[in-house]
Amino acid sequence: MRRTFDPFRLLLVSIAGWLGHEQRDAIEYLREENRVLREQNGNKRLGLNDDQRRRLAAKAKMLGRRILREVATIVTPETLPAWRRKLIAQKYEGSEQRGPGRIRTRDGNENLIVRMATENRDWGYRSIQGALANLGHEVARGAIANILKEHGLEPAAERNQKTRDGALRSRASRPAVHH
Repeated sequence: MRRTFDPFRLLLVSIAGWLGHEQRDAIEYLREENRVLREQNGNKRLGLNDDQRRRLAAKAKMLGRRILREVATIVTPETLPAWRRKLIAQKYEGSEQRGPGRIRTRDGNENLIVRMATENRDWGYRSIQGALANLGHEVARGAIANILKEHGLEPAAERNQKTRDGALRSRASRPAVHH
């Protein structure tokens, strides 16, 4: 089998070699830059934040430990996967970020709900919820019910019924309703 001269193949090999040479030069420059920065820093630890650690760890994962041993000068190749494991664990652990239960309704909303309920005795939970939505506050019906209960306010039908002396009926004094 006789090979023929293919100018396209020659051009492709030449460009690939040129690009590879350019990338090697860029890598060598970055290695030297890291060495210079390391020399300036001395033996002091770098003050990296979590975002910087995350970015380095993500890039390190793509390279693998063998290449990292040749390239890494800021931190050891063993440090980068350790950062990655720690940051992933922090991301999914989450106990420091929130407490138990649901997010508490803001106090401003709570005061507004109580005020609406006392000023508009015939408004139920849904009416209060709709009025809050018109004002740009999204509060669940159950949250409204809980807030009113915490403040000793009865549901709308019961807030409306007053005894002769003007006091609200308590739940204990109401007749039981059987369905």
